[in-house]
Amino acid sequence: MPLIDPFSALAGLWRDAGLPEAALEQVRLSGEEPALPSSFAAGTAAQASIAAAGLAAATLWHQRTGRWQQVSVDMGHACAEFRSERYLRVDGGPAPDPWDKIAGTYRCGDGRWVRLHTNFPHHRDGVLRLLNCPYDKAAVQAALQGWQAEAFETAASDAGLVVAAMRSLDEWDAHPQAAALRGLPPVLIERIGDAPPRPLPPVPQPEGRPLSGVRVLDFTRIIAGPVAGRTLAAHGAEVLLVTAPHLPSIPSLVMDTGRGKRSCQLDLRDAEDRHVLHRLLHHADVLVQGYRPGGLQHLGIGPEAAARARPGIVYASLSAYGHVGPWAGKRGFDSLVQTASGINDAEAKAAGDDAPRPLPAQVLDHASGYLLALGTMAALYRRATEGGSWLVRVSLAQTAQWLRGLGRVDDGLRAPDQRFEDISEWLEISPSGFGNLTVVRHAALMSETPAHWERPSVPLGTDAPEWLPHAG
Repeated sequence: MPLIDPFSALAGLWRDAGLPEAALEQVRLSGEEPALPSSFAAGTAAQASIAAAGLAAATLWHQRTGRWQQVSVDMGHACAEFRSERYLRVDGGPAPDPWDKIAGTYRCGDGRWVRLHTNFPHHRDGVLRLLNCPYDKAAVQAALQGWQAEAFETAASDAGLVVAAMRSLDEWDAHPQAAALRGLPPVLIERIGDAPPRPLPPVPQPEGRPLSGVRVLDFTRIIAGPVAGRTLAAHGAEVLLVTAPHLPSIPSLVMDTGRGKRSCQLDLRDAEDRHVLHRLLHHADVLVQGYRPGGLQHLGIGPEAAARARPGIVYASLSAYGHVGPWAGKRGFDSLVQTASGINDAEAKAAGDDAPRPLPAQVLDHASGYLLALGTMAALYRRATEGGSWLVRVSLAQTAQWLRGLGRVDDGLRAPDQRFEDISEWLEISPSGFGNLTVVRHAALMSETPAHWERPSVPLGTDAPEWLPHAG
């Protein structure tokens, strides 16, 4: 497939989101492929998705003020932001390693590969129980010699674990889940309820931004969903991250994706905490959630229930494998979807190897985060004029499908990697609740309302579960 240029990739996303075509005149893109060592168009994916979210913010700004502004995105800067967790430094030193020691790829007894994701303790312990082996990489490898790859994938999934067997692109295309997603756009935006039009409030002066006054409940963890919330915060939204004391977290990712957010904890198994949540929901504009499809239904905060409780809500939902098909309820993360959908195998073949080769960034995670932010802002734009409650859906598997559609980069694997010292112009020091963080600045440069984070990252549960009084 021929390589799609970044502007065309952006324009495709923009038309799928149903936003005004005239806005595309405000975009300036610089840089070219190959920007990262990959046979896939990772740089194009980074630039187009970040630009789409930035342009959506500019379009909301125009809707609120009548003024357009220019949005500029450099491909190198976009790639750095797609790897923001890799460049994170804490007080000048390395951030905590997010990866568990047995996470990774293993060859099974049938000669095929599986990838284990064990960064959460309950996933790690479940894998060790299933394999009946000690917490040791060599022991895991030995135990997997007694399994066929797809049989282990199925057994792990049945046990609520997160494992993927490596497939080729052709094998994935023949899979029922790929068939269920075929033809779906990377961002789905659907009206799910009636409500009168609700324009965003007047922009506060003199420091107003595109999402000033917008309240966002963020029920996400790891990278993709948190990147969506971080992006909305960069454009002025009040984002309240909601976690629970019993849920595991990965500290370095909390540091990197928590910029701009306040953080509270609620145990939704508790009736009083559910009451607090519904009080928060009653005044929210957006709810972003990253649990598997149906994961929040039993708590009364699925999309339809949220729309009944808060007419006009924008409910933004992220999943691993999509909302339809036999794998709709399957748990997964970026690295696993890369493996299952043929991307790791295709990268390996491009490199002349047979061992799984990951993309040079968590491309599916980061792209999905920016696409979820794009869809959220598109729904806010439509809510202002059409009214209604809205459901926005993005999945890592649909993002993988979109990435493949951008084409392949000849000799892309020969591109030099981005080192920490290569990206110094895009770094800044951010004081936080964890120390001084070295972080990547946002790559979408807005000519009138520069994206930035007013609040530092804070430890989980730092804040009370309440909205700020000045949020509108």
